[in-house]
Amino acid sequence: MLTGLILAGGPNTRMNGDPKALLPFGGETLIERQIRVMRQICREVIVVTREPAPLLRLLDKEVRIITDFFGGKGPLAGMHAGFSLAKFDQIWVAACEMPFLSAKAAELLLESKKSGWNAVLPEVNGSPFPLHAVYDKACAGPIAVLLEKGDYRLSELLKSLHWLGIPEAAFREKGIDLRFTVSIDTLEDYRQALQSE
Repeated sequence: MLTGLILAGGPNTRMNGDPKALLPFGGETLIERQIRVMRQICREVIVVTREPAPLLRLLDKEVRIITDFFGGKGPLAGMHAGFSLAKFDQIWVAACEMPFLSAKAAELLLESKKSGWNAVLPEVNGSPFPLHAVYDKACAGPIAVLLEKGDYRLSELLKSLHWLGIPEAAFREKGIDLRFTVSIDTLEDYRQALQSE
């Protein structure tokens, strides 16, 4: 039982104000593509956004659309909202600007998550990727503590969790395309992602 959580609440200043979640990508919007991938392994999909109206018109009613409790506090606030309202104890988190989400990568993370780990993250090029990772629902507690202190950094969250990193070699062994960590931050990133789609 897995919840998929898409964080779609951030500013889009580097994309001329256009919501990244609604960018066209391969005949659908980026968020529709992500939801389709998540549904391969997730029994529930939640989208956290500060502007629900465009998504309510676009997405089917099976997708839960929620807003932050701690408004305007970045990805941690979106994670807190999603973790607090998720139906299931294991949650696959992704940012809305990631066009190449991988259900196979998420399955590998979930399979690696034994008791005692709060989260399992991919490590690519020596860096952990907290926004294509699997977390316990209970991580809402440590996140709330950080938000209440005014600390909105994902790096600080990792310091308070018992997490496991899965090296890129483990994904390669399974034939998993490492592009799942690619993120669209600029118009040039978007153009490059479209070319490699």
